[in-house]
Amino acid sequence: MKVSVLFSIAAVLLFNFCSVNNENEKSPIRIREVVDTVGFAHLDWQTDSVVSRITSEFSAELAQVAQPENVSWRAAVCPHDDYTYVSWLYPAVLKNLKAKTVVIFGVAHKAKNFGLENQIIFDSFDAWKCPFGNVKISPLREKIMEDLPENLFLVHDSMQTVEHSIESMIPFLQKQNPEVEIIPVLVPYMPLTKMDEISKAFSAALQKAATEENLVWGKDFSILITTDAVHYGNEEWGGKNYAPFGCDSLGYAKAVALENEIIDNCFSGELSDEKASRFFQYTVQDSDFREYKWTWCGRYSVPLGLKVATQLQFLDNTGPLQGIPLGYENSISHAELAVEDLHMGKTAVATPNHWVGYAAVGFR
Repeated sequence: MKVSVLFSIAAVLLFNFCSVNNENEKSPIRIREVVDTVGFAHLDWQTDSVVSRITSEFSAELAQVAQPENVSWRAAVCPHDDYTYVSWLYPAVLKNLKAKTVVIFGVAHKAKNFGLENQIIFDSFDAWKCPFGNVKISPLREKIMEDLPENLFLVHDSMQTVEHSIESMIPFLQKQNPEVEIIPVLVPYMPLTKMDEISKAFSAALQKAATEENLVWGKDFSILITTDAVHYGNEEWGGKNYAPFGCDSLGYAKAVALENEIIDNCFSGELSDEKASRFFQYTVQDSDFREYKWTWCGRYSVPLGLKVATQLQFLDNTGPLQGIPLGYENSISHAELAVEDLHMGKTAVATPNHWVGYAAVGFR
């Protein structure tokens, strides 16, 4: 046999061998990296220290939380600002979020940069990088997307990669439940009518997926909504004035009073679609759904998430959700949590001319 023929046979055999091995090789896992390593803990020892300090330094605040025992929230609202500012409100709301799978509705702060609106935003990552190891994406994500009309959602990794709101609470969830899995969903600009359309479709897809997997709402999966409350003041807001009541003590009191009014009227007691819409009306301009009326960054994530929860309670044939406000603070209302020695810090100032509100709510 000629050498050239032998060489050709050997080349074919080698190609086939490599092809078989390549087919058996798994594709590399795609990890979504951490965005904010200043305001949030991104290492295990940082998270341990933050949790320990909150427990000891804010024990009085945590003791006063109207936290029902032996309850796992079916839905919850949690802030996402720097740990030094939000501090004890993180564990106050997340303590009773015990489900393995958490659907997290987050803010799409930079949606305008990508021209995104009228669709919810998923990612295609396999897991998110977190302090105690990667947190897996729940396989329910694909099931939900399969049943959603294609015009209602978008897979946009670039948007998910630059958004910090969802990643803030994952270290707390992961520390209390190392097996936690997430479904990150960002909510950009959209009118109330579009929210109604998306929430009905999403709740139906979620309920179908949960039923197929024999998952119980509250026990096996929960809904988590993230938002910071009012962004207030007349300084360092990109040249905008977010202080309709002024920045003196009287203006501060009026702003906090409106914050508590929103919490009482939209989150307390039995949840309804009307309350979710009411929140939208408090925070979004009637004439332009892209503009603030009252500056909660979660003016879209909150009502959409609440509407999904409201629809789900009917589809799931469970009792109505009961909202329990767990606490309200802002970045100048209480002592800051010391984090500088943990190689963490602040991503914005906190003064009477620039402060942010935080609301923590659980729904049982």
